[in-house]
Amino acid sequence: MQSVRLRNAFKGDRVIWALVAVFMFYSLLAVYSSSASVAYLKFGGNNTYFLRSQSLMLFMSLIIIVIVHYLPYRIYSRLSGIILLGSIALLVLTFLIGARVNEAVRTIEIPGTGFRLQTSDVAKVALVIYLARALSQFNDELGNFMIVTKYMMLPIAVVCGLIMPENLSTALMVFLISMIILFIGRVPLRFLLAYAGIAVAGVVLFAMVLSMVSEKNRVEVWKTRIERYFSEDTNDEADYQSNQAKIAISTGGLFGKAPGKSTQRNILPQSNSDFIFAIIIEEYGLLFGAIPLILAYMILLFRGILIVRKCETAFPAYLVMGLVVMITVQAMLNMFVAVGLFPVTGQTLPMVSWGRTSVLVVSFSIGAILSVSRVVNARIRQEELPEEEKTDEGDRIYGPAKA
Repeated sequence: MQSVRLRNAFKGDRVIWALVAVFMFYSLLAVYSSSASVAYLKFGGNNTYFLRSQSLMLFMSLIIIVIVHYLPYRIYSRLSGIILLGSIALLVLTFLIGARVNEAVRTIEIPGTGFRLQTSDVAKVALVIYLARALSQFNDELGNFMIVTKYMMLPIAVVCGLIMPENLSTALMVFLISMIILFIGRVPLRFLLAYAGIAVAGVVLFAMVLSMVSEKNRVEVWKTRIERYFSEDTNDEADYQSNQAKIAISTGGLFGKAPGKSTQRNILPQSNSDFIFAIIIEEYGLLFGAIPLILAYMILLFRGILIVRKCETAFPAYLVMGLVVMITVQAMLNMFVAVGLFPVTGQTLPMVSWGRTSVLVVSFSIGAILSVSRVVNARIRQEELPEEEKTDEGDRIYGPAKA
């Protein structure tokens, strides 16, 4: 009876729930292994500091997923504009009162808690929700360049423009995710190419202006990372992080060194966050580390597509597709950086890397996906019942099918 009640508490796509468990399993193992030595040195011999922190965040994330997956997804459609404006306000506040970490201002510290909110993560998911609403609202007017520009590209430009000065890689990732969502939403390709061209020109112009008006800026960091990526010089001092990640991956081989046996964790900066994928391969190898994680994100994308195909209305379909694209694109970028296929971007591996805001935002996203899945599954079960057994429970709880 207890097991039945427990299963009934977790509604929606069962495969996605299983994937959440897989991500958490890898996260706890990898975060503890990659950060035990650093925690011992920095926190007075407490080598479980990061493990305890991540365990707490994953517990909170599970609570968030459960709560959000019970909420009706229509509230996100109704509040999408307010959510987006709130996230933009947070980005502006970051410029005014943000905390400087690693020579960049990207977070706001919540008074009295010590918790630092990375506002770009919040803005990213807020923009996805807004685009899902806009695409469903203007579904018959997507061939109108002015409509698309005013109601979709302008908000994208504002969000990316506010993120870009301190975090170019995240701004570019948000722009890429937005373009993919618009392409899936059937916005004409010629529009997207035009927007991409304008974006490139805007980034170049912004970098030139920033270089002229300020001596201390992020432009040099951008240039250095790009130059290092395309340079044939493999000097460790010139590209330290990337080289250490490659060493971790190459020494991991097919089967890895075994859990807790990583040597690069003590050398590689950000080993428990940005480069955790390299440590996972070093310890678990290609067969038990890289391939299962890559498959997990691909299965998440596939299950999202299946949920979209079951949706009867546009908003939930765009919402699910946008959120799974957001998660999988970020995961792929993190992995590409770890294996040296992309310049260093500072993106975490969703639900696996040690983190705070990123973990909570991804948890909310998974909860929203499961919310849509819960609704469509309930409707399908109701439709499969004999006519005499059907009730209005689906409409009472989930709303009319065409709403």
